[in-house]
Amino acid sequence: MAAKVTLKEIAQEVGLSPSAVSLVLNDRPCRISEENRRRIKEVAARKRYVPNQIARSLVMQQSRTFGLIVPNIESRFFSSLARNLEIRCREHGYALFIMNSDVSSEHEDELVRLLVNRGVDGLILVTAHEIDADEQLVESLSTLPVPLVMVDRFIDGVACDRVRFDSELGGFLATDCLLQHGHTRIACLVNTSSNTGRARMTGYRRALESHGVAADDALVFESDYYIADGAAATERVLESDATAIFASSDNIALGALKCLFAHGKRVPRDYSLVSYDNSAADALFEPALTAIEQNVSKLADNAMELLLKRVNEHDGHEFEDRVLAPRLVCQASVAPLDR
Repeated sequence: MAAKVTLKEIAQEVGLSPSAVSLVLNDRPCRISEENRRRIKEVAARKRYVPNQIARSLVMQQSRTFGLIVPNIESRFFSSLARNLEIRCREHGYALFIMNSDVSSEHEDELVRLLVNRGVDGLILVTAHEIDADEQLVESLSTLPVPLVMVDRFIDGVACDRVRFDSELGGFLATDCLLQHGHTRIACLVNTSSNTGRARMTGYRRALESHGVAADDALVFESDYYIADGAAATERVLESDATAIFASSDNIALGALKCLFAHGKRVPRDYSLVSYDNSAADALFEPALTAIEQNVSKLADNAMELLLKRVNEHDGHEFEDRVLAPRLVCQASVAPLDR
């Protein structure tokens, strides 16, 4: 492996001081002629000089890195969010540390501390537990020395910029779609331990009310955001008189499909199904899922805009709470009720 080229070696070849070379290569203001600037950059390019980012960070007091913490990187929604954010970071000259908390507030606190100690310039957090967040995590987030943007899920009491989709609207649109197709016995598979899940269930109930259909608590089934949990909840749906299912995440919907298939049931022949997130749109199964789409690209754009604004503007401004509108994507998993 070739030895790393240093500023001193470039300085010796062009006959200038290492500090002058450093100023030019870091695009810092200096009284150096255009000819010498050209020579410095030509030598640096020929020798394939790579700046020492650690030393540059000490001078600039910026690491050009951000940190992202998600609850479950195996989730298609969170992995897509991580990919979109990483692309945007690169476009703005930042590297992104991506961390997985395994749905643990304690792990989140450890990862927050780790990233801050690594010198990140800002944090993006999708918290694992909105309602019963660990007190130590709340304290750590409330005293962060760097900007924080919370995405999708929020912890009350932590002042920061936020961006999310309107989950209540999403729940309403999903349920309204099934009601429009004549279904009134609609099972709701939902994670009520999260604010997003509760909001989606509120939208579900509001849609029923708007159609004059009485809500039935016996048709609400608890499910965490995992395929196995969705399958287990669907076992109980099969014991009910439901003709349709609103699955409040794609993983829950995939679990529902797995369970229905195991019992010889088919969508939409036996049950109509609306999913949430639309991150499984390219999955290799039939039928294609009607789903509530949360545009991950738009979510990432807003999160990056908020974080960069906070990093680049030293004067404090009021924290923003951005609420984005989801949309219904109609596919083949919903059919009119004929029984």
